[in-house]
Amino acid sequence: MSDRILVFYGSYRPSRMGIRLANFILGGLVARGADAELIDARQVGLPMLERMYKEFAPGEAPAAMGELARKIKAADAFVFVAGEYNWGVQPGLKNLTDHFLEEWFWRPAAIASYCAGRLSGAQSGMIWHGTLSEMGMVVISSTLAVGPIGETLDADGRPFGAAGAALARGFPRFADDLAWWAKAAKAQRARCAPPY
Repeated sequence: MSDRILVFYGSYRPSRMGIRLANFILGGLVARGADAELIDARQVGLPMLERMYKEFAPGEAPAAMGELARKIKAADAFVFVAGEYNWGVQPGLKNLTDHFLEEWFWRPAAIASYCAGRLSGAQSGMIWHGTLSEMGMVVISSTLAVGPIGETLDADGRPFGAAGAALARGFPRFADDLAWWAKAAKAQRARCAPPY
């Protein structure tokens, strides 16, 4: 059975560059046999966090929130395509993730950071590592860091140039690491219930 992997992306900007990285990762995971799906915060369209999914009475959460909660619970692993805004996290992606908590528990997460500059979203990646751990995920050690993104992936998400070649070389290890942890977590969940 294929691993079910959700790829989260959170930019709301009109000319979004990070969608190139999200599509590259999605295509790479599918090519490796994963059952992968892109979750685009702008398309999901959740409001600014007022109440978490768990704070709604059963059946009263907005439809998009309930559907996404079911997808998160059914996933084996997650990839967060984390843009860096002013050395911080992307507000759209953070807002989307904060609507949920227990739904994330006991599954691995991977971080792929990016920015328009040469630091490749490293600050955002560092922040997301702690955030995702606090939200109950095991964050894998392999990461992807892309920057400048406009000099790495073309509009269709295809790598080009020296930076694109480096990304293409790094992706297999990233995907292998995530797949290993997804299988390990799935096997452990089947063996015994999580402690909380």
